[in-house]
Amino acid sequence: MIEKVKRQLLCMQRYSWEQGVAMQAFWENGEYDIVIGMAKEAVYRQTKDGRTATIGAGEAVTDPCSVGEALIKACELTKDQELEIGLNRLIQWAIEDAPKNEEGILYHLDKNRQFWADSLYMLPPFLVAAGYIKEALINFYGYWETLISAETGLLSHMWDEEKKCFIREAPWGGGNGWALAAGARMCRMLPEEYQEDKNRISKMTEELLKNVLQWMRPDGYFHDVIDDSTTFVETNLSQMSAYTIYSGIADGWLTKGYKETADKLRAAVMAKIDDFGQVQDVCGAPRFNKPGVSPEGQAFFILMESVKKYSDMK
Repeated sequence: MIEKVKRQLLCMQRYSWEQGVAMQAFWENGEYDIVIGMAKEAVYRQTKDGRTATIGAGEAVTDPCSVGEALIKACELTKDQELEIGLNRLIQWAIEDAPKNEEGILYHLDKNRQFWADSLYMLPPFLVAAGYIKEALINFYGYWETLISAETGLLSHMWDEEKKCFIREAPWGGGNGWALAAGARMCRMLPEEYQEDKNRISKMTEELLKNVLQWMRPDGYFHDVIDDSTTFVETNLSQMSAYTIYSGIADGWLTKGYKETADKLRAAVMAKIDDFGQVQDVCGAPRFNKPGVSPEGQAFFILMESVKKYSDMK
């Protein structure tokens, strides 16, 4: 099944963030030859200002950074000069050139001053992997604290920094899934000398996970807007949550008591994979306004399966 899912992912057209999460999935699954090929393509499609894997959505600020960790690994494996030049250009974009507020928090788009929950996954883990840990934490905490709802404990989707209001206050399932996965990756990647931050992020992530799981349906799925039962039922948050739980168990910041829930979520996802290997009824590309298929839906199945085997050893 996982081989079919991988083939279908490689067949799909991909924007920058979709290339990034696909690269991460293949990296975590140990398929370095694919990662290297995708890294070369990401750098080949790099804009003059350093944004990688750019096709179509040229206004994205943080999405192109999602290829970062896997690009770093590709550079380490190959010592390829073109990849290293591309990586340095991407770092310069993220650290120096990208539009950001006075605190150093990058906007999600270059046309307006907005923070999106998606950026939690796209940017901070890359900055940690690149060694810019201070900047990674500024952005991670900045996005989280701006978007978290004191009332629901869930993350709203989009904040307009200039207007000082939410442009999408709804707790989108995909956005909360990106945040959960980002928290898991940050906990895995932060060095030992940042144990205090690792503890803080693990508690934040676990608290968000608990609040998300309160809205899990009996069948193991979620609504697209987590707390709105009138929105469509989708699959991706189930596997994003399962990935987070398996990661937390494997890395020691979640107890094994969560495993039963992760297994239920995983079983629900398994029921949505068709004969070709497409994960059906995720929040569907390209407009993410109805159930369908998407590269990120394919990638998170691979990520979920890759980390599960490590959590099973605990």
